[in-house]
Amino acid sequence: MTAARPSRTLLRRAAQLRGAVGKCIADFRMISAGDKVMVCLSGGKDSYTLLDMLLSLQRSAPVEFAILAVNLDQKQPGFPREVLPAYLRELGVPFHVIEQDTYSVVRRVIPQGGTLCGLCSRLRRGALYRFAAAHGVTKIALGHHRDDIVETLFLNLFFGGRLKAMAPKLLSDDGRHVVIRPLAYAAARDIARYARGRAFPIIPCRLCGSQENLQRVAVRDMLAAWERQYPGRTESIASALRRVEPAHLGDPRHFDFAGLEARRVAPMTEREEDALAGLVAARAPAPPPATAAAG
Repeated sequence: MTAARPSRTLLRRAAQLRGAVGKCIADFRMISAGDKVMVCLSGGKDSYTLLDMLLSLQRSAPVEFAILAVNLDQKQPGFPREVLPAYLRELGVPFHVIEQDTYSVVRRVIPQGGTLCGLCSRLRRGALYRFAAAHGVTKIALGHHRDDIVETLFLNLFFGGRLKAMAPKLLSDDGRHVVIRPLAYAAARDIARYARGRAFPIIPCRLCGSQENLQRVAVRDMLAAWERQYPGRTESIASALRRVEPAHLGDPRHFDFAGLEARRVAPMTEREEDALAGLVAARAPAPPPATAAAG
């Protein structure tokens, strides 16, 4: 049976996302010749879209790089283990499934009703980093998008007292891994629409997906309300993260406030002011010639 051709709308959305991802990769020099890029697949719409975009760009990129899809099977009850392997085999993408029972650890350590995401993320990150180190991975690609980054900014601002978000490209704390977020310029709504059009076999997270009281959900709702009232606000905030002025903030670790006096320019002397005024006058355009009034 021949697969249905994608609609023009889906093709247009794919092109827009590919453009955003390509620009992000170029702006931050995320991928170099010979890289082995580990694409972390959770089974959610973001990671499926990330893999799609990187596969598309791989075919036309000016440099050659390899892609390895990796999923962490956290042993959640009822997790459909065959969904991702079947999908990846059909695509013909090299993949590996890491099996680690982080589910039991999180459930044992976190009290009933507590937030699971923090510990779950740390355990997941450790498993992925260990696999990357053992298999020659040079870049670890995560599916965080523009809205995730803006939400993280406000989470840190409101609840952590820090002006911090997610970097599109970063070095892990131990200095061994380069992590990239190629979807950093992509909007959540565009990814959701693309994922629906592609009909990805989405796997919901049953470990923490029911925790609707999370602080991130509150921030997400706030940003959605702002976006309805002021369309484009989320993009404006995301753009601001790429145009930071440390001198107009207040962190002495990132700007030498103590040394400002040493850089102060001495005021001009009266002779220098006169010379500058003469220079300005000399460069001023001549007034247009007067025209005689008609008699």
